Amino acid sequence: MTGPTTGSLRVNGATLHYEVRGHGPLLLLIPGGTGGAASFDDIADDLATANTVATYDPRGMSRSTLGDPEAEQYVAEHADDAFRMLELLSPGKPARVFGASSGAIAALHLLTTHPGRVERLVAHEPPAVMVLPDAADHRQFIVRVQETFRTHGLRPAMAVFAEGLKRDGDTTAPKADTEIPPQAAARAEQTMADLPYFVGRIVPSFMSYTPDTNRLAALSDQLVLAGGQDSRGELAYRPAALLAERLGQELLHFPGGHIGLTTHPAQFGELLRKTLLD
Repeated sequence: MTGPTTGSLRVNGATLHYEVRGHGPLLLLIPGGTGGAASFDDIADDLATANTVATYDPRGMSRSTLGDPEAEQYVAEHADDAFRMLELLSPGKPARVFGASSGAIAALHLLTTHPGRVERLVAHEPPAVMVLPDAADHRQFIVRVQETFRTHGLRPAMAVFAEGLKRDGDTTAPKADTEIPPQAAARAEQTMADLPYFVGRIVPSFMSYTPDTNRLAALSDQLVLAGGQDSRGELAYRPAALLAERLGQELLHFPGGHIGLTTHPAQFGELLRKTLLD
């Protein structure tokens, strides 16, 4: 398959870089963390054999620039970016959507605000920690990460962040799912470049977001909540598990942990294809 077609989309306060592969019904992939469109490189071609697969860098990440580099970030605005992508690539037609991590939070907001444009959504480990019964503890955790970032810098803040994501009662050092594939390792430089923006503006906004659970319940037939097989009990896993229980769903488990898309791309992509495209 030839490489993706690239383009740029002007949205409110930003210019989004996007990539399109294949032909057919639209599948929009919304990345999380600092991954950007490139985080889907290992699965996008396979998914595009019978579909149009669109990926993009979220505003402020990688090749998607902000009009104001210091602008605060909001879930609703990121969700509107996804809606603008749907308007561009699938005007008037509902599309299938996958969101990972913070991208899954944006995707949940997209579903609740534009349900007619989403045929089906798979949301993988949205860290919507405000739905948890111990939400107050996580508010303090978010403040602690931000204060550490402000006073001590990125590396100490990332250490606090990683510590807070572990399973309850887990005192061991975080373990990688498995060895990172070479393609993902090659993206590490861009990932590191985006980390200050992610920690400083994405983490506090997205992890403080509270999804409309009543609205999601009404739209549950369009939603598949998912988690990592190896991340049970971790902080990012728990909101998906709780929301699935509240919605009367069985949580779909993907291979690997929170970054199973990176560590187990073939298996991850195959399950995503079966869930969304079959």
